[in-house]
Amino acid sequence: MTAFIDTINASARIDLSHIDAWVFDLDNTLYPAECNLFAQMHVKMETFIQRRLGLSQEAARRLHKDYYVRYGTALSGLMRENAIEPGEFLDYVHDIDLAVVEANEALASAIAALPGKRYIFTNGSVRHAENVMARLGVSGLFHAIFDIEAADYTPKPHRKTYERFIGAHAVSANKAAMFEDLAHNLESAHALGMTTVLVCSQAAWADGEPEHMRPGRVGERKAHVHHVTEDLTGFLGTVITAATTNDDQRKMRP
Repeated sequence: MTAFIDTINASARIDLSHIDAWVFDLDNTLYPAECNLFAQMHVKMETFIQRRLGLSQEAARRLHKDYYVRYGTALSGLMRENAIEPGEFLDYVHDIDLAVVEANEALASAIAALPGKRYIFTNGSVRHAENVMARLGVSGLFHAIFDIEAADYTPKPHRKTYERFIGAHAVSANKAAMFEDLAHNLESAHALGMTTVLVCSQAAWADGEPEHMRPGRVGERKAHVHHVTEDLTGFLGTVITAATTNDDQRKMRP
C-alpha cells in the first residue's frame, strides 16, 4: 500500500481486516487536539528549562524550540547537552490539569471492538498515558504502553524507536496500523510496512513550530499516509476488521 487514500468524510467502509496490531499515539490523537494540553506542557517545559539552566523566559523558549527541532523532543536535547535526568523533567512537565479531557464512551467502545492487540506508543511517560487514559475512560483496553523510557529516550520519529517497539512486542509491521497526529511521525511507520492513519484537527499551531513538525491538517496529503481522518471514533466505526469479516461470513452461512 503506497498511495494516499483520502478518507475524510468517506462513506465507504475501510478494509483493515489484515490488521492484528492497533498502535495509537496518545496526545492529540486519542483525545482532540482542541483540548490544548500541549499549551500547558509547553509552559511547564520552558519553566523547567528557565529554572534549571538559569535562563530568561525568552532564552528558555528559544532553547525549547531549538531542541525540539534538532532532537525531536526538548527532553532529548536536555539529556544530551545539559545532562538533565529524564524522570525529573517528565514528572514536572506532565503535572498538568487534565480536566479538559472528557470521557469518550464511543471511542472506548470502538477501541474495545478492535481484534488483536492494542498499544499506546507515545513520546510521553507511562504515568502521563495512564492519567489521560483514565480521563478518557479507555484504561484497560490496551495491551501495553510503549513510552519514552521504553524507547531508551529516543523519540519518534527515529526509525530505531519503531524497530524497538516492534521487537519488544513481536508486532508484524505489515499487520499493524499506526494512528498519529503528526505526519512526519508516520514516515518510519510507513517505511517499515505499517498502515498509517493521520488524525487531523483544526487546532491552532504553536508559534515557532516548523511546518513539517506541525499536527496534521484537514486536506493534508502525504505519500506515506494511507488514511486521513478528523474523527478517530468515526474512522474506527468505518473499519472492516477480521472480527467484522468473520461476523459477515457467519451471517451468510445457511
